[in-house]
Amino acid sequence: MDSSDSSSSLRSLQRRPSAEALALHVFALLFFIPSITGRSSYTSIFSFGDSIADTGNLYFSSQPPISCHCFFPPNGLTYFRRPTGRCSDGRLIIDFIAESLGLPLVKPYLGIKNGQFSDWKIEEGANFAVVGSTALDADFFEEKGIHNVPTNDSLRIQFGWFKDLLPSLCNSSSSCKNILGKSLFLVGEIGGNDFNYPFALRKSLTEIKTYVAPVINAISSTISELIDIGAQTLMVPGNFPIGCNAFFLTFYQSENEKDYDEAGCLKWLNEFAEYYNEKLQSELNQLRGLHPHANIIFADYYNAALPLYLSPTSFGFTGLRACCGSGGPYNYNASALCGDPGALACEDPSKFISWDGLHLTEAAYRFIAKRLVIGQVAVPK
Repeated sequence: MDSSDSSSSLRSLQRRPSAEALALHVFALLFFIPSITGRSSYTSIFSFGDSIADTGNLYFSSQPPISCHCFFPPNGLTYFRRPTGRCSDGRLIIDFIAESLGLPLVKPYLGIKNGQFSDWKIEEGANFAVVGSTALDADFFEEKGIHNVPTNDSLRIQFGWFKDLLPSLCNSSSSCKNILGKSLFLVGEIGGNDFNYPFALRKSLTEIKTYVAPVINAISSTISELIDIGAQTLMVPGNFPIGCNAFFLTFYQSENEKDYDEAGCLKWLNEFAEYYNEKLQSELNQLRGLHPHANIIFADYYNAALPLYLSPTSFGFTGLRACCGSGGPYNYNASALCGDPGALACEDPSKFISWDGLHLTEAAYRFIAKRLVIGQVAVPK
């Protein structure tokens, strides 16, 4: 996701599943829990992605920091009690994953590089995710006539940062394979902004679908290179149901009731997300065949988040309105984002799914992380 007028990707809700169906889905999600929490030997996390995982890289990318609404209060109010560069009121999915493994919160690489974390140890790993990042590089978007996309921190750039850090971690192929084999690699969420930017320009769905293959190829090639260096466990997230996202609900607001599902989400955007996720999973299946000794996990952010939108009150949440914003039916206004003058936060962010219309609250991220990693989410009655 990013902090401009767009957010990370999309999926479909279709009809409301029964409690039994949700229970079965929770059970299915638990199949890859042993792949993560069952290993007590993880020593570090390396993360690539966009604002879903950025723990401060954009903030530390320049001094003084470039302007971003995520850098100002009330961002960070729930857990850190101050803005940290995270686009939320508190912790992100990556933070909860680290906590579940008994590891320190993953520090941002650019903050490490700039000397902001004197207590950082190389063995802890590093986070390379940056707000607004894309899977693809600038030339792709220029060829499509989409200008001013901030691709300086694209997936390829982030992978370059990882390689720059690598000599500090290991000094031979065998030592790298030994050390990196004990690390968890989180490759994403990345790719959502590759679609969000053209969606925000109202490019056609037909055209945006042509971006899917290049995005997945970029993710796939990065995974293969990481495995070649020594990575053994890679968690690859799909995209969220942003047809339920306050930004898109505002931007593509429709008077046609048929455009919405029973949860109030835009069906066509969610259907695109499902299309993308299916293609991504197909590519991951092929990678598993090419790298049989690697553990490649698809992190189903879409279905992990799905119950929140289908039955929010069953989990103690409200509906689709953002907690922090400045009016409108979904409390989202692109002219006054959360952190900008004129935007106000709700009294209790833990009751909201959406934090700022672009990103989710700590409570929603905790819910998703538990479904994906810990498996401690109740099924509504």
